[in-house]
Amino acid sequence: MGKLRKELGGCDEEGPSLSRLLEERGVSRRDFLKFCTTMSAALALPVTFAPKIAQALDEVKRPTLVWLEYQDCAADTEALLRAEHPTVAELILDILSVDYHETVMAAAGFQAEEALAKVVKEQKGKYLAVVEGSIPLKDDGIYCCVAGRTAVDTAREVCGNALATIAVGTCASFGGLPAASPNPTGAVGVREAVPGATVLNLPGCPLNADNLTAAVVYFLTFGKLPATDDQGRPLFAYGKRIHDNCERRPHFDAGQYVERWGDDGHKVGYCLYKMGCKGPETFHNCPTQRFNQKTSWPVAAGHGCAGCSQPGFWDTMTPLYQRLPNVPGFGIEHTADSIGIGVAAGTAAAFAVHGVVSAFRGKSDADTSKEEK
Repeated sequence: MGKLRKELGGCDEEGPSLSRLLEERGVSRRDFLKFCTTMSAALALPVTFAPKIAQALDEVKRPTLVWLEYQDCAADTEALLRAEHPTVAELILDILSVDYHETVMAAAGFQAEEALAKVVKEQKGKYLAVVEGSIPLKDDGIYCCVAGRTAVDTAREVCGNALATIAVGTCASFGGLPAASPNPTGAVGVREAVPGATVLNLPGCPLNADNLTAAVVYFLTFGKLPATDDQGRPLFAYGKRIHDNCERRPHFDAGQYVERWGDDGHKVGYCLYKMGCKGPETFHNCPTQRFNQKTSWPVAAGHGCAGCSQPGFWDTMTPLYQRLPNVPGFGIEHTADSIGIGVAAGTAAAFAVHGVVSAFRGKSDADTSKEEK
């Protein structure tokens, strides 16, 4: 399993296996294997990897995790606490020793800070760090302090000595809303605040807790971080545009758009592009993973994507209810303007880009048949 397996070691007499922990909680082996199959799908791995995931999770010794929270709204912690499946995130975090998390830990004050200091000192290079919220750098970082220390000072010590760091949410990944222009506190993401640290970005407002679970599972299974894009985001969760997996995509291809909130098109699920949806330029797995126990996500609920998993989205994706002026990669503007007002002539090329030329062929054949008669 590489460096991680070597650092974490296998289970021993001091640490119970995951099988034993699950058995004590009344979770059957069959249910656990179902969970591993779900994780392999979330990670875009073949289903044959499920047994390997199960074996890795069963053998790995409980690694320590510390969770730091800075300039944020606590939405990522809230998302984690509300995860279910049966309590997927809880099952995975049960095999981690969560030694520090300000929101949920029993200790407070000096006791809490002593726990964090102990982890950094005694487990250097062996623990996992999770960071929620942006880190201010302006004026030596005085705009966010915990226990008398600036966020940047603590983050550099904790993340700099961690085996790996996971930045959860857009604030920790890219600075988020605190970094929106004019960025008065000099807020940045973890990678910028702690150069040289091993950081995986899981942006979103909030993050999808399933993606955090999958990232931890991958880490414990393969002993390394998953493949990422140029923004440090795992490809299994951010490798495709929302537009590509959206259930409203067929309406986009057919030129069927919501023109006004509450109109007939809105009621039957037409494309929200004209209403400001940023799905064509946003990379995330919201359409497939969804939220609230996979029941829904913003676009399914009738609201356009805000592009919240993109760097600087508050500056680059706003106004929220105006469509993007130009989306690279295809002639979306021409398609929306022309098809949206019912002009079919001259748009076959635009439709061909989306693979729906057949929509025109049917009409053309019917017209030809009429003329011959």
